[in-house]
Amino acid sequence: MRHSVVSNLPKRVWPYSLSPKRRTLIIHIISSLLILLFSYASFSKLVDIKMFTRQMNNQPFPNWMPPYLVWGIPTIEILIVAALLFDKTRKIALWASFLLMSAFTVYVSMAVFKVFNRIPCSCGGVLSKMGWTEHFYFNIFFTLISLWGIYLIHKHSREENEALKFG
Repeated sequence: MRHSVVSNLPKRVWPYSLSPKRRTLIIHIISSLLILLFSYASFSKLVDIKMFTRQMNNQPFPNWMPPYLVWGIPTIEILIVAALLFDKTRKIALWASFLLMSAFTVYVSMAVFKVFNRIPCSCGGVLSKMGWTEHFYFNIFFTLISLWGIYLIHKHSREENEALKFG
């Protein structure tokens, strides 16, 4: 049977292994960043709901979509924020963040690659000041940290399950 050199090293020597404390810290930092993002985004939409409604009606969507999106997007963002606050719901919140940010990223990439004739930005506050390319990279960052958080939680729960089996 063949063993790799890496698998024979103590876990602390391998540079990609994180201690449980460090992993938990990173998960909390990721969650905090997403909480800030979605709190700010939902708040800026709801504070000026008339402007957000006009922006959504100006999007290249079918006419039936904007009324659902106007209330659906901020509601989903607020639910994600609430779920990120608790350990029991954090993994599903990270999945929801990943999916929502992926959808936003696909939409922004369509703007970057000029799939539509025009796409007005429907973001509020500081986010509306970004160009499409900056917005694309911003979204990619939050999509990737959501995915990283999912990976870290999965790895953490897998290690806990192994410890219970052999502990």
